Amino acid sequence: MANIGYMQIVRYCNQYCRFCSNPSSGYMLDLETAKKEIDDFAARKYFGIILTGGEPSLSPLIPEISRYAVSRGLHVRMITNGSQLAKAGLAEQYVEAGCKHFHVSIHSCREELEDFLTGVKGSHAMAMDALEHLGRAGATVNINTVINKFNADHLDENVKAFTTRFPFIRHQVWNNLDPSMGRAETNRDTAHRLADFELSLARAMRYLHSTGRTFRVERVPLCYMTEFAHCSTETRKIVKGEERIVHFLDDKGTVRQTDFMHAKAEVCRGCSLNDVCGGLFELGNHYDLDELYPVFVSKDDVIARVRAEAD
Repeated sequence: MANIGYMQIVRYCNQYCRFCSNPSSGYMLDLETAKKEIDDFAARKYFGIILTGGEPSLSPLIPEISRYAVSRGLHVRMITNGSQLAKAGLAEQYVEAGCKHFHVSIHSCREELEDFLTGVKGSHAMAMDALEHLGRAGATVNINTVINKFNADHLDENVKAFTTRFPFIRHQVWNNLDPSMGRAETNRDTAHRLADFELSLARAMRYLHSTGRTFRVERVPLCYMTEFAHCSTETRKIVKGEERIVHFLDDKGTVRQTDFMHAKAEVCRGCSLNDVCGGLFELGNHYDLDELYPVFVSKDDVIARVRAEAD
């Protein structure tokens, strides 16, 4: 197992994404508390930690937190919008401190649309600069994309644009929109139907696979990604018996997740992948169980592919 824990470093951000599930609260993690959380993950024999937020790079403590985590034997990653990393020198500083793996959140390769989704004019340009700096610093770089109504039709266009311009990008993560909380609950225009992304996601996955790249898909039922069912985050955790711990900077506190099964339809009972499918994560009065349908492929083949691939 390769459990990775999440640490919210700050609960504020310099962007205003229309679908953000962790709106600003103003909280910031102090160093001593961060060390206690890191000690907890080390004691649990976790593989590593992911620094998240808000926008974690707004904290001045990232180098110190990273060094301490590395000293405890933990791999360190960061989820970031790239705005601070667009500044010269910061990428090198983070990499030197031990944070060498970055998930840069970019939701569209179309500049005007990216700026609209993040609520900040120029955010696309800053993300591109961040990727340039991270590449030169020798960091490992993934792209994180939230699937929403505005990008559901061009997920394949996104990955082709990003990997063509930045060939060092070898991994993509898609998170299906959670319409039940945060700004997505207010900005209902961001919510899509599952069928809206089915074709573009399939084209995007096939393209990445054909170029030798890897990817993970979270919150998408397997009937919408059957060809690459082994790349589902939930399926991988179910098969491998992994857990997820998140230290939140709000009233939720520390959350330990061991159950990755969510809502399903009656027809799912007849699906060959039902036992390893996470179903629909949060209906949020939007997604409809009638959008789910059974598939009939080998569950054993999916399980074998999960176990054969390293995360």
